Amino acid sequence: MTITEKVSYLKGLCEGIGISDETNEGRIFKAMIDILDDMALTISDMEDGFAEVCEQVDAIDEDLGTLEEDFYGEEECDCGCEDEDDFDEEELYEVTCPSCGESICIDEEMLDIGQMECPSCGEHLEFDIDDVEDDECDCGCCGEDQE
Repeated sequence: MTITEKVSYLKGLCEGIGISDETNEGRIFKAMIDILDDMALTISDMEDGFAEVCEQVDAIDEDLGTLEEDFYGEEECDCGCEDEDDFDEEELYEVTCPSCGESICIDEEMLDIGQMECPSCGEHLEFDIDDVEDDECDCGCCGEDQE
């Protein structure tokens, strides 16, 4: 049952039990039902608008997907490794401070330095990149296969 149907049911109940506009309580009930009716219609309009926006966003997403395929070409494998090499973005690493548990994102430069202070608690953190395993996939197209 939709909100507008529920408000209509409530209107019918008030009429069925004989609530009259002649009493103070009756006027209050009728005014409240009118407000609920207006709210229900507004919500219904908003739901319709939201559905329309969702359809438009889906259409834009499909168009963008087509443009990406045309611009970047077809993907050779499903591992997502092409996505990593397509952009000259700086790679970030997430570390967790052992003292406060805060997640911190660091870049290659900070990793090469090998140490920093936690911005949350000030704890001195050290990084040993020799212990980090290569997370590349084994698809054969990434340049370095995982051993």
